[in-house]
Amino acid sequence: MSRNTVEPVTTAALGDTSYLLASGDEAALIDPQRDCWPLLASCEARGLRVRYVLETHVHNDYLSGALEVRAVTGATVAGPARARYGFDHLPLAEGDEVAVGGLRVQALETPGHTAEHTAYLVLDDGPGGGHPVAVFTGGSLLVGSAGRTDLSGPERTAELARAQYRSIRRLSRLPDGTRVLPTHGAGSSCTIGTPPAGRDLAPSDGGAEPSDPAPRPGAATGAAGTGSARTSTVGDQRRANPALLAADEDAFVAARLGGLPPPPAYYRWMSPLNRSGPPVLGGPPHLLPLTAEEVQEAVWRGASVIDARDRRTYADAHLPGSLGDELDGSFAALIGEVVPLGTPLVLVLPEPVADAAREAVVQLLRIGYDARLVGQLAGGVERWQASGRPLAALRTADVSEVPGARAAVPGRPVQVLDVRPDPDPPLPGALAIALTELPDRIAGLPPDREYWTVCGRGRRATVAAGLLAAAGLPVTAVVSGGAPDLARWL
Repeated sequence: MSRNTVEPVTTAALGDTSYLLASGDEAALIDPQRDCWPLLASCEARGLRVRYVLETHVHNDYLSGALEVRAVTGATVAGPARARYGFDHLPLAEGDEVAVGGLRVQALETPGHTAEHTAYLVLDDGPGGGHPVAVFTGGSLLVGSAGRTDLSGPERTAELARAQYRSIRRLSRLPDGTRVLPTHGAGSSCTIGTPPAGRDLAPSDGGAEPSDPAPRPGAATGAAGTGSARTSTVGDQRRANPALLAADEDAFVAARLGGLPPPPAYYRWMSPLNRSGPPVLGGPPHLLPLTAEEVQEAVWRGASVIDARDRRTYADAHLPGSLGDELDGSFAALIGEVVPLGTPLVLVLPEPVADAAREAVVQLLRIGYDARLVGQLAGGVERWQASGRPLAALRTADVSEVPGARAAVPGRPVQVLDVRPDPDPPLPGALAIALTELPDRIAGLPPDREYWTVCGRGRRATVAAGLLAAAGLPVTAVVSGGAPDLARWL
């Protein structure tokens, strides 16, 4: 390892990047996620002493790993002075500094994404030093964009958008070569921007996106499997970032506030949990195997059953009332969109079960859904059926079947239900309800229609169809193809 290094650790499923800053044998972790144990083991193996955890803001999209880091290393947790954390920490206000080896890290108050948001400027005190080399920008200045400002509530959105305008321009005045190291990027619902060509940045419909592995230093040096750069320089962003090219503050605010998709429902719980401090786990919890009888009892007590097998296998045969949410990189994020935090969860897992259990648990603990994780159905649906309990099935279709279906069902109109977070292009005649809003709106759906759920690729459509089926509504899930294809035919 060279004397001074910055190593990104990207969680592609959430669209976020944490950072390891090392100088000599000292290190700091910036915005670490809760499943930080492999990274800590790597630091120990390399003889790095983690002195600080630096938080840029109170996160809305994942639970912080700051207290996990402190429990293992004794590091000082530092964060914005205005964050009002409920645990012991070092509050950092404008101009405050901490030292990491031969580097100084200086706090820059940059409100906008959140009111307390703070960026961290890295200054090299080596020969001829004292100059900026990098800035950890959190949710302020992003690569090609800026963090959204509506997550603190509608009453503060415009005020924070104006603060964001000033904050990112302040950062843009740093020297051209200063590295821009944001926490949020492509795939994060904290980000506003244009997806790369051919790529829907919403992680929800990422049916082809693999589950992301355990984080490790160096796993992402500039990209995160989304075709979009994760880091940049101030000079490049000043020249090309649309958020910095707005004509004036009013133009910036108008662009920031226009057509915002709703954030995932679980976001509302992340900030309070991070402010008070998530429980320290010490490692991923173990997922208990459950008999069919134990699963049935858990359901009677209010548990939700999440079937993590692929969408077609789920549709063919599943536990009645269960939701199909195949185990890819978007698994936990979609649970967080439709299942309230604190709901007991029972999982039905694909083979190999042990690997699937590890992946599912890590994803769930990142957003706090591990606290009431009851266990997984041992033996799967076969064991459930062998116990004499019934299975259910869900009708599925290819997107090419939708136009014909709309014209071929006399007496029961077919209603296309578009559950994309951002219904663009809009579908003529479709009912657009974002998946995250669907649980609260199912009761108001007319029962005299047959619903065909569509999304970008079938990922969200399967989850939506499970919700409608559990509510007793006739439904078909379009599991192959999606709304962009359908828009050309309607």
